[in-house]
Amino acid sequence: MKHIVHFEPLHPKTFQDYIEVGTRAYNQHYLHLWPLQDSSPYISNSFTLEILEKEELDENTLLYLIKSDSKVVGVLKFTLNARLDGFTQQDALYVDKIYIQREYSGKGIGGKTIQFVLLRAAELQKKIVWLDAMQKGPALNFYLKNGFDIYGESEIRLPTVLETEKQMYIMVKELRH
Repeated sequence: MKHIVHFEPLHPKTFQDYIEVGTRAYNQHYLHLWPLQDSSPYISNSFTLEILEKEELDENTLLYLIKSDSKVVGVLKFTLNARLDGFTQQDALYVDKIYIQREYSGKGIGGKTIQFVLLRAAELQKKIVWLDAMQKGPALNFYLKNGFDIYGESEIRLPTVLETEKQMYIMVKELRH
């Protein structure tokens, strides 16, 4: 059965949905990064009312609820103008978060989310879409299958992440206009 996927721009009335679903999806996929599986350093930098209020005021940041068949199943955040070595701020769109709850993984929602981001980037005449992906785990293969290439290396910058889990790849997809 095909799932209808919809991307609802975040507004103050839906902040709590974003916080709950984003936290749940993150914890379902990334607790292994943290000592004692304590993801609170990340959650407190990503999924609080204060953080969302600041991000909502930033015209360079777009936040969405990912809905499937009208149910909130994930969250999406991207930065409209985000410089990457070799590309200007105006050339590049950065995908900060695509978090989909585990029970909705493997249903094509992630692929539709990438399509949505690529359409927005094309509308804005971006040359690339880029993101950071864990070097270990299923997300890397997902992005490779969706046309992203490894562009470089990075790492998670929060100090309490386990040293063996910090490594990330910078992934880039070039857009053809």
